[in-house]
Amino acid sequence: MEINRWDVGPSTFLVLPEKGARLLNWHVNMGDGSVRDVIFWPESIEPQSLGTVHGGIPILFPFCGACSHQGNSGEWRAQDGTIYPMPLHGFAKDASFRIRSIDQSGFEVEMLHEDTHRSFYPYDYTFTVIYHFLELSLQISLVLENEGRIPIPWSAGLHPYFQVPWRKGLALENHLLNISSKKTFQFQADGEMTENPKYNYPTPLGNEALINRIHYQLESPEAEISLLNGEETLRINEASWSGKGSRLTYVSWTKPDSPFFCLEPWMSPPNSPDNKTVQYVSPGAREEFTIEIELA
Repeated sequence: MEINRWDVGPSTFLVLPEKGARLLNWHVNMGDGSVRDVIFWPESIEPQSLGTVHGGIPILFPFCGACSHQGNSGEWRAQDGTIYPMPLHGFAKDASFRIRSIDQSGFEVEMLHEDTHRSFYPYDYTFTVIYHFLELSLQISLVLENEGRIPIPWSAGLHPYFQVPWRKGLALENHLLNISSKKTFQFQADGEMTENPKYNYPTPLGNEALINRIHYQLESPEAEISLLNGEETLRINEASWSGKGSRLTYVSWTKPDSPFFCLEPWMSPPNSPDNKTVQYVSPGAREEFTIEIELA
């Protein structure tokens, strides 16, 4: 697969449109000649092994996180009662896509259906991913079109690996996370979610409680990572939403001693079919989930 490159102002975006619609790296050429990586990609990894790489921005579809039904991990229950398997974070991240359109500002790709997809997700649909690149920001749209006669469940999202720390000599503790949510949960190894007491933000990224934390019922759709002085802010936001109420959930995660911190915008908490937070697309309808990531 060919890696495509977009240079927009000071920003450079490297993407594999036809393999997982995966953005590999976003870096900014600074005025002093240095380069700041916004999206982390391990230099020693070849793009052929995408499925196991911690880096870039994997596309999560049709569901984010792990599905579980009646204690059986990797399964979900459809609206007609049928139980189906489902890989962690769905299957789009490993799927092939075909390019619908491409130009100097971005591209649109459509996921190619495979026989295994129907064993996970037995619907008639078109799933497309649209990227739009700007000088200091990026928009990614996930679009689901229902081609069938029954409502289709989905709860898609993104899994950005942000390069943290941003500069040499800094650590996670030198960066802050700011989210305004009414509820937070901790995702446990057995798939259960335990509710946390009310927590005050901003908080340093080095706070171990942020690992596998689910930020739900947001008071504002914006989430920010910045330095301790509030400078060099990276902002994530839902750019558009045609439905009613709040649809956005953030999940924070990292691994100890890793050069990345993940702040993941999802449509709902994990295991959405079982916890009744899944969204439905009506027959003949089209729904879109668009996230903007910007350097403020």
